[in-house]
Formats: sequence, structure tokens, C-alpha cells
Amino acid sequence: MINKKSRDEIKRMRHAGHIVALVHQKMKEVVEPGISTKELDNIAMNIIKENRAIPTFLGYSGFPACICTSINQQVVHGIPSEDVILKEGDIIAIDVGATYGGLVGDSAWSYAVGNVSDDIKRLMKATEESLYAGIEKMCPGNVLDDISKAIESVAIRENMGIVRQYGGHGVGHEMHEDPFLFNYSVGDNTLIRPNIAIAIEPMFNLGGDDVFVEQDGWTVSTKDGKPSAHFEHTVIATDDGPLITTKLMN
Repeated sequence: MINKKSRDEIKRMRHAGHIVALVHQKMKEVVEPGISTKELDNIAMNIIKENRAIPTFLGYSGFPACICTSINQQVVHGIPSEDVILKEGDIIAIDVGATYGGLVGDSAWSYAVGNVSDDIKRLMKATEESLYAGIEKMCPGNVLDDISKAIESVAIRENMGIVRQYGGHGVGHEMHEDPFLFNYSVGDNTLIRPNIAIAIEPMFNLGGDDVFVEQDGWTVSTKDGKPSAHFEHTVIATDDGPLITTKLMN
């Protein structure tokens, strides 16, 4: 069942999203060669707690950290560690969730670590572009497949692999709610109604589509070892157009 959000719920989701955006604002400043992913996790935890929110990911199905940090061939759900140090040329996807007033904000962004290759720049640009192409279709009267097609069209044009086992999802009182949103067309004609919230999150690979779960039971990586990128915003469909909740409020 896809739940509509009330005015008050939307207000709290925007506040949660603002906190997530504060974390990403800081990540943009501190992601550089030499920093550990555990240090990034500590920074994110402090920002979330300072803003009287709860780190949504911590303890979720046993996940041991506040954020997900996925580097290079890692797609999603990477676990922060003191032993994982960013180096020049890496790409890191940082996924952040914060719960405020019982409502969730969820957003991921991919960051270049120092100077990266032209291929990684192309991967990041295409994946971010596909996110906004999908967001444009998050309007009442459209269907979920309109979003999926918009994302897929960018991948096809730019010759990117699409992660097919994972995708977007409804969000609100829980981090994962109905519906599931594919990042490629499957003919899903579920109607987008006013005031539903979806985390739109394309994941593209420089190589093939196939991924697998590492031995830690969490980290998802590309089978061919090629780099992956992940971009995500929480978006609410409104009569005035798509409302991105995971950005800084004025």
C-alpha cells in the first residue's frame, strides 16, 4: 500500500531531509585522500545528533554504522571502517538517512576523491543526470514506469550498466515503504498520486549490470570490478511539481 503524506508529515520529512543535506554538505568538504570511512561516519553521526535526529541506518536490520560508504566497485551498503582510507582517484558513494519526528530523509551522493579519471567523471555525470531526469517525472498523473524509463534512457545513451537488483523505494515513517521503483522500464503502471514520497536512486556501473553481496553480508559490489556511482534524493509528488525534501531549506 502506498501511503500519502499529510501536510505535517511532509513538514517533518523536509526537516529530516534538511539534516541529511547538512551531512552531505559536510561530506563534500571533508572527502579527500587520507580520511577514513569511519571518520566520515563519526562526522555524520555528530551532525545528525546535533540536529536532534536519529541516524536511520544505525541498527537497521543490524547495520553497524550511521552511513553507508561504498568505494569504487562497491555499489551500496559499504560499512565504514577505520581501516578503509580514501586515496587519490577513488569514487565514494555516501548514503545518509536521518529520522526526525518519526519521518525519514534518505539521500545518497557520489564524490570524487581528489583527481579522478575521465571515465569516473563520465559515470558520475551520467548517474546524477539520470537522477534528475527521474525526478522530473515524479508528478501526479504519471506512472512509476515514466521515472524508470527516464533513468534508463540516460544509461542507454551513455552506455552505462544499470544495477537491476536494487532501486528506489517509498519512504516516510519507515526507510523502505511501498512502492519499489526500478531503474529500468518494467511496464509498472502504478499511478503517481499527490503527496506520495519516493526515494529515487539510480545506480550505474562503468561495466556490466551484475552485482553480488560481499562476505560481510552487506557490501554490494560489481561482479566485473568496474566502478559504480549512486545518487539519491527523497522526492514528494505535489500538484506544483516534484518536491525534493533532501536538500537544504532556506
